[in-house]
Amino acid sequence: MGALQQVLVVGDGVRAVDRSLSGELASLGYASVTASMEAADDVLAVIARPAAVLLQAPTRRDPGYARRAARLRGHLRDRGIPVILIGDSGEARAGGPVDLATRLGAYVAAQPDL
Repeated sequence: MGALQQVLVVGDGVRAVDRSLSGELASLGYASVTASMEAADDVLAVIARPAAVLLQAPTRRDPGYARRAARLRGHLRDRGIPVILIGDSGEARAGGPVDLATRLGAYVAAQPDL
C-alpha cells in the first residue's frame, strides 16, 4: 500500500465546522495539512510536494487576501501543483457539500503515490 497523497488546504483563518475540509479529505483517502494564507509558503517549504492545494476563498471580500492568493496560485502553477478554489462566489457554498471526490480526483488521479 502506498503512502497517502497529501493535500494542502489554505484558508482565511476561519475555523467554522461547515468550512472544515480535513474530515472530507480523510474520507477520500488524502492526508491534509491546513495553513493560513500567511503561512502557506513556509508550510510548502517543509512538507512533501502536495498532490494539490485547496484554496478556500474568504467569506468576506478582502483585497489583501485576493492578492496573496493570486501570487500563491501563480507560484504553484509554475511548480505544476494544481490549485482548486473552494468557496468562491460562483459556487453555492452556504452549508452545502463540495464534491471533493470529483473536483480533487480529476486533478490528482494520475499522480503517483509518494
